[in-house]
Amino acid sequence: MKGLATLERIRPEGYEYPVGLSGAPGGPTSVDYLVVAGGGGGGALGGGGGAGGYRTATGFSVTQGTGYSITVGGGGPGGTLPNATAPNGGNSVFSSVTSLGGGGGGNYGAPTASTAASGGSGGGGGCSENGTPPPGGSGTSPQGNAGGTGGNRQGSGETRYVSGGGGGAGAVGGDSSPAGTGGPGGNGLASSISGSPVTYAGGGGGNPPEGTSTVPGGTGGGGLGGGGIAPGLPTAGSTNTGGGGGGNRSGGAGGANGGSGIVIIRYSGSQGATGGTVTTSGANTIHTFTGDGTFTSNAVTFLIN
Repeated sequence: MKGLATLERIRPEGYEYPVGLSGAPGGPTSVDYLVVAGGGGGGALGGGGGAGGYRTATGFSVTQGTGYSITVGGGGPGGTLPNATAPNGGNSVFSSVTSLGGGGGGNYGAPTASTAASGGSGGGGGCSENGTPPPGGSGTSPQGNAGGTGGNRQGSGETRYVSGGGGGAGAVGGDSSPAGTGGPGGNGLASSISGSPVTYAGGGGGNPPEGTSTVPGGTGGGGLGGGGIAPGLPTAGSTNTGGGGGGNRSGGAGGANGGSGIVIIRYSGSQGATGGTVTTSGANTIHTFTGDGTFTSNAVTFLIN
């Protein structure tokens, strides 16, 4: 049917198909997207995980009949001791668009903490004993922000075992307090691409002192930093938000996992493409991917009557 496709492209205005031949229009040639990567894992006795990278745009060109691979990044596992940075989250990809996984939180170390990881947003700094609070990991502009500065344990003060919050898409992670408080996770950003506002990519909270207290994660799925004793345990980043995992005061229990990412594609009009879970909102069609898949805009088709 190659010749017919060529005929469709050059068909003059007002041209009528010959009797017995009809054409059906293809799918969209321009879409809007949201691509959020997986959040980083929280540190064990360490910083909150950084949020997955957040990228969004309108008017992105796609070719009818071409399949575009979708990858949805998983959340990074929570960190474990000794002195190991928590793993990063996985990247999310749509066509040429890649959002980077969130950076893992730094862990406690004597004398020096492990280095908080960089990513879409950076992980929170851990806790050291060398006199210098460790910095958070760096974020990747415009996908996210840096993690907060960690703590420094001097002498025998248990309250110094505190860490920084992971960075979020909308704000840097909070620094740990000299008074012994873990840093909160950085807030995420809201998107209405699905038809109503939803906030994504919040950073995980850094660990507080040992006990039942928790430290808030950032809005957009960031997990709570935990003191290591129930009910003050860390929580994972929320699924399909790209939220970072919370840091944990108890090294033996490990930090919390980051949340998985998400890819959402939207275009105007009725459904003209395949892939993901398809919904509508007003005059728009929305394809939501919570796992790997393929987005394909329908090709122009011809029918012999």
